[in-house]
Amino acid sequence: MINVTKTFLPPIEEYQAYLAGVWEREWVTNNGKLVQELEAKIKEYLKVENLWYTSNGTVPIQLALKSLEINGEIITTPFSYVATSNAILWENCRPVFVDINTDDFCINAKLIEAKINSKTRAILATHVYGFPCDVEHIEKIAEKYKLKVIYDAAHAFGVELNGNSLLSYGDISTCSFHATKVFHTVEGGAIIIKDKELTEKVYWQRQFGHKGDIYKYLGINAKNSEMHAAMGLCMLPRVNDIIEKRKALSGLYNSLLDWEKLYKPNSKYNIKYNYAYFPVLFQTESQMLKVISVLNKVDIFPRRYFYPSLNTLPFVNGESCPQSEEISAKVLSLPLFYDLPESTVVQISGIINNNL
Repeated sequence: MINVTKTFLPPIEEYQAYLAGVWEREWVTNNGKLVQELEAKIKEYLKVENLWYTSNGTVPIQLALKSLEINGEIITTPFSYVATSNAILWENCRPVFVDINTDDFCINAKLIEAKINSKTRAILATHVYGFPCDVEHIEKIAEKYKLKVIYDAAHAFGVELNGNSLLSYGDISTCSFHATKVFHTVEGGAIIIKDKELTEKVYWQRQFGHKGDIYKYLGINAKNSEMHAAMGLCMLPRVNDIIEKRKALSGLYNSLLDWEKLYKPNSKYNIKYNYAYFPVLFQTESQMLKVISVLNKVDIFPRRYFYPSLNTLPFVNGESCPQSEEISAKVLSLPLFYDLPESTVVQISGIINNNL
């Protein structure tokens, strides 16, 4: 069976060596040695100053909203994983959806200003498939209206924009280290914060709001364990190699697929990409569904990512976003992972081309 992704696992002996130290120290959670080491090494890899390792990639969005004291309305994208809008709703805020670009599928920054009103408090945008939003335009809007900017950068680990980590933009960026990601810790994530004082606040909020008997803020449990950090320490030295392999496989897809009948999103910016996904846009939804059916019959399982458009969810009551609704109905993420055989890429590409 070939799924849309496959978790990369390091040699088990290397992972066990880290676990032996955990057993020796008998310190398995609550900001242990490996968590601290992983945070330091990720900051060095990403070239960012302020970062906390978290239990997953969704809770950092909630921490971002809580630490920035956001209420009211939040401008956001309808083309993202449901965690983005769920976090807004979970924190008792209202998502206001702005339609997306047709080139990179990110939020259309030119449409944001028209949706701002007296209740607007923040912009929460997603770097879709790791492609950067128009961060300069968004920053100008935020400055003009005194709004906070949060980026859901779940797909953007290792992506650079103009030589800087994409996770360094905005007031806060969040990232996912789920097992399906380019860099993973099985479960996990991170929150990257520009302001030093806010970084200290998030530190407390990540651990129930207290340290020992000292209580400072309302908090939740967003910490992660030594076992998860151990996986991250095994993975981090391999990230560049993993990205290079994904790049090569993406290049093979590019050379084989019929781009006269297909379209794929691209960034117009100067980026160093991480090849997190390989999405293709079909001419019609029925065409895409036919391809899925044929691939499934030979045990190949791509994913409709992202579908449906979040503004159409039954608990959202969002306004129409025609571009997002059309693209989400026709986009398909093809299998892409470290040890995906080139022969399978050839097979997938042939099946797609023969069913267009």
